[in-house]
Amino acid sequence: MRTPAPEEVEAALGPVRTELLRAAHAEAAELLTRADGDAAELLDGARAEARTILEEARREGEAQGAAAGREVCARARREARAHELAVRREAYEELRRRVTERVRELRHATDYASVLERLTGHARRLLGPDAEIVVHPDGGLIARVPGRRVDCTLDTLAARALGRADVEVETLWAP
Repeated sequence: MRTPAPEEVEAALGPVRTELLRAAHAEAAELLTRADGDAAELLDGARAEARTILEEARREGEAQGAAAGREVCARARREARAHELAVRREAYEELRRRVTERVRELRHATDYASVLERLTGHARRLLGPDAEIVVHPDGGLIARVPGRRVDCTLDTLAARALGRADVEVETLWAP
């Protein structure tokens, strides 16, 4: 048997080689097509997951933003209310100071003696005729019997008058 020449071997193997290359190209093309399909599927899944994550993050961000907004509004309302109450308190204190000053001016009125007489009569009606009456240096008087005391000082009378007028005083700063 004779050994074929290299050209003969090459010529005989040519169709096999061509078929192997064709099969390799076909397999490579099929692998590339499958890989492209898998990649597209992976990308679609990743995009869908990213949309889901973004939507969830947006909803969570909106919820947190809404909660933070409610907290800011609540804090602002509390601060506004505290400020309003502080201003009202200052106004009330100023009113009280002015009323007390005006009532204290009664000490210098020409009929102050009659005011003291009326206060003494009131104290004796409450405590009895044996009540000890002491004129207060800021105006008015204090009456005592053992175990009881009546404060008819001008400052106390002014405070009581304001206390009775609380509802009316409240309208000074009501909207």
